[in-house]
Amino acid sequence: MKDSKMSKIVMALDQGTTSSRTILFSEKGEIVADANAPLACHYPQSGWVEQDPQEIWTSQSQTIRQALKKAALTMKDIAALGITNQRETTIAWKKNTGEAIAPAINWQCRRTAEYCDELKEEGFDRLLRNRTGLVTDPYFSGTKMRWILENVRVARELAEQGNLCFGTVDSWLIWQLTNGQAHVTEISNASRTMVFNINECLWDDEILAKFGIPIETLPEVKPSSGIIAEINPELFGGSAPIAGVAGDQQAALFGQACFETGMAKNTYGTGCFMISNTGSEPVKSKHGLLTTIAWQIDQEITYALEGSVFIAGALLQWLRDGMQLFADVSETQKMAESVSDSGGVFVVPAFVGLGAPHWDPYARGTIVGLSRDTNRNHIVRASLEAIAFQSAEVLQSIAKDTGQEIMELRIDGGAAANDFLCSFQADVLGLHVKRPQILETTAMGAAFLAGLSVGVWQDQEQISKLWKQEKMFSPNISREDSARMMEGWERAVERAKEWVVS
Repeated sequence: MKDSKMSKIVMALDQGTTSSRTILFSEKGEIVADANAPLACHYPQSGWVEQDPQEIWTSQSQTIRQALKKAALTMKDIAALGITNQRETTIAWKKNTGEAIAPAINWQCRRTAEYCDELKEEGFDRLLRNRTGLVTDPYFSGTKMRWILENVRVARELAEQGNLCFGTVDSWLIWQLTNGQAHVTEISNASRTMVFNINECLWDDEILAKFGIPIETLPEVKPSSGIIAEINPELFGGSAPIAGVAGDQQAALFGQACFETGMAKNTYGTGCFMISNTGSEPVKSKHGLLTTIAWQIDQEITYALEGSVFIAGALLQWLRDGMQLFADVSETQKMAESVSDSGGVFVVPAFVGLGAPHWDPYARGTIVGLSRDTNRNHIVRASLEAIAFQSAEVLQSIAKDTGQEIMELRIDGGAAANDFLCSFQADVLGLHVKRPQILETTAMGAAFLAGLSVGVWQDQEQISKLWKQEKMFSPNISREDSARMMEGWERAVERAKEWVVS
């Protein structure tokens, strides 16, 4: 590890839904060391998803120590630390002690669906859409904060005492890393709360008043790249600057070097998230997408259009753990390729409702087209196809909103390692799908943002040269055939909609 110590090492924390990771990157953008720890989700009732805030922190801190140990480095050897995180997940804690007052409400949680319906009935959703760029859905943090204030016994009292902090996961990690010295969030994370005005780039007083959220409970908003705070030296035997933060999908867009308007990436994680750089002006969506902030560097803000699919890799986990169709997700490629097609089967994984472009919290998962000839390989293939179909719907919506044809799609995330999925994605999209050599682009984006602010990398042009393609997938079917398959998918989706009666 002597050479690693000679170079500038950037640490990236990648706090996701099902795991916490720490990855050390060299100035060449190569992985020096990494560590991973699993993270549990809890489902106290139908549609509810929670996590333990303390477990989020302890799992993350555990991986920091492990990565440093693997690389034979200390925190003193780290040039900068970047953070990327699962977005919208909401945590409330006491300001004086740092103690969480309730479980974290996960981004997938649907407990505020009825309140979102009330907002729509009142027409308040139009104001939310215009100011935040978001649809009125339980996905986002604002209604989660309101729920905590209304339902956690001590929350309102603490807020009135000025002793309550709200934050997304980036805020929670920074609070822990600085021993409570910094209550901050980063602007792309703020843009996912549904209480942040993305046009004026500040917390929106009218929305906060509507939700009953005191502005004093919210963190200060910071740019994506720039020194935010110093790590408490007592934690890891030294300090380093926290110098770059972005929500996981924005970080992946940056890590994929999608710096030009019109470039897009898709991340196949627990959910599936496609995001396209739209430049310096927000583009309002008329096709069910979210207008969001991609990142802020110095005073320059870059916007994006995003389509969020709630269930992608989680579908494969369910097939493995719930249905026990295979022992390891890596088996799915061979299983899918063992049959010539899905046999007319479509799987719609609306376990927690449908995200973009449908936004139906009352949809539920369904399998249609079963026949006596259907076997588990057909269901596995249909499940992988479902991930691609959902992504294709989002890309089509991006093209309609921007009026621009997307020429290629850069992909990452765990399921991007599956060649069948990548090839089928190229088929249904009718364009080139490019997979990079390093799939950890979310963590890489956080590292790039942090390294930029301390001079490890000089500019985005230098970062672009570090992106390297591992494999390109090209479409192998006609546009007529892909359109026919999409029509079948759309019929299946209609059967999953509004399944739960509110």
